[in-house]
Amino acid sequence: MIELTQQPIDFESLTESVRSHQAGAVVLFLGTVREFTGEARTAWLEYEAYPEMAMAALQRLAAEVRERFSVIEVAMSHRYGRLALGDIAVAVAVSSPHRAQAFEAGRWLIDKLKESVPIWKKEHYADGTTEWLHATSD
Repeated sequence: MIELTQQPIDFESLTESVRSHQAGAVVLFLGTVREFTGEARTAWLEYEAYPEMAMAALQRLAAEVRERFSVIEVAMSHRYGRLALGDIAVAVAVSSPHRAQAFEAGRWLIDKLKESVPIWKKEHYADGTTEWLHATSD
């Protein structure tokens, strides 16, 4: 399951999509909209993406994580559009025979996703100001 969506992320389905009898470990990462970015209070976020390019980049990452790690299954979902505080913006799930491999693969995957997939976020702050950022920002 690899998707770019405007709908809320169904992390339970995402997690279930990577479960396997060959896997002893499943790792799920959820990136959520937080209230503060440094000292600035966030009111909401807006994510924009070029869907065709973003999906191609996500597919490449899925292939690469399978080559680099002992991953049995991989799933990723990233939202775009307007997100409220607490909403899930991104979810990454991997399964592997052992937990160390699953944690390592999951960490690598979310880090690479944030640095290489063409998705941008616009922070809308409580004071009315806004700022566009590439989604690599924490």
